[in-house]
Amino acid sequence: MPSLETIVDGLKLPNPFVIASGPPGTNGNVIGKAFDEGWGAVVCKTISLDASKVVNVQPRYARLRAKDSKEIIGWENIELISDRSFDVWVDELKAVKDKYPDRILIASIMEEYNKDAWFEIVQRCQELGVDALELNFSCPHGLPERKMGSAMGEDPELLEEVAGWVHEAATIPVWAKMTPNVTHIEDPTRAALRAGCQGISAINTIRSILGVDLETLRPEPTVEGYSTAGGYSSRAILPIALRMVMEIAQVIRDEFPGRTLSGIGGIESGSDAAQFLLLGADTVQVCTGVMKFGYGMVQPMIDDLLAFMEKHGFDTLDDFKGHSLQYFSSHTELVERQAEVKAKRGEKSGGKMVDADDQWRGDDFVQQSDSLARG
Repeated sequence: MPSLETIVDGLKLPNPFVIASGPPGTNGNVIGKAFDEGWGAVVCKTISLDASKVVNVQPRYARLRAKDSKEIIGWENIELISDRSFDVWVDELKAVKDKYPDRILIASIMEEYNKDAWFEIVQRCQELGVDALELNFSCPHGLPERKMGSAMGEDPELLEEVAGWVHEAATIPVWAKMTPNVTHIEDPTRAALRAGCQGISAINTIRSILGVDLETLRPEPTVEGYSTAGGYSSRAILPIALRMVMEIAQVIRDEFPGRTLSGIGGIESGSDAAQFLLLGADTVQVCTGVMKFGYGMVQPMIDDLLAFMEKHGFDTLDDFKGHSLQYFSSHTELVERQAEVKAKRGEKSGGKMVDADDQWRGDDFVQQSDSLARG
């Protein structure tokens, strides 16, 4: 029987399914609910030393639905980090660790560009007994004037400096959460790993505008008639997350062996999780999925992942972690590989497939497009 137990940065998890920082980890009560349902670990909603400037609005979510099924495929939020005081979090995180001493609790933290503040929040969180820290370098909206979140994560030099401060103070594992709102996610990844971070979490939400209401002509979500760009999540971002996880995994494999990776983005099933693990992730995190389906979604994901492992004869997660990385190549090499295979088979260009742009025809354009697609 396959096992989902895993050890990541010295942390023993019963399974790789982690609650991502956000509403599903917004207080001690819901964190306990996650543990009771069987989640492998929980990252609490991002906390800071001074929550007085954190003020949320309502509504703060907008959702994109499939036209026919009405399934939610995209989710935008303009929610900020925790608006609860650090002192409240102190009591609740202590209580959670007292009740669940063997479960993995990770504190997501964010501060301004201030070394003393980062030192203080790291040290105070460690005193509470949390098992690891996740540095929020990736929130795409809110508090930019305080140089927080993605305002810091989009600048590799700044990120490396701050992560270095954390590394000086930290005695527990530290993960850096990456923003996808950059051209090359490898650059901030390298910065975080050079600074000493044991792991990378990726990706956070993608900066977005969900849409415009064609009746009111106002962008969504609308707050007193106005809106702002927010963070996009749910199923729609899974392909983007997979691409960035692959790129980060290649950096870890080639330049920082032994470091770890927690994959995030559109995960709603064990099959989704398997794809992230095949591309090099050690764990997977879920936030929007819980907001759509509830904490109980973890058990079907566990069953689904175990079924995948049994089908392929994998006993542990390590048996297939990163397996699919070997199949990525350059476009030039793809052309060469296909030409070689066609030559061996004696195939010629043409037929039903479009081999060159002058072969496209307007009368059966859709059929020609279908012939070039997989899935």
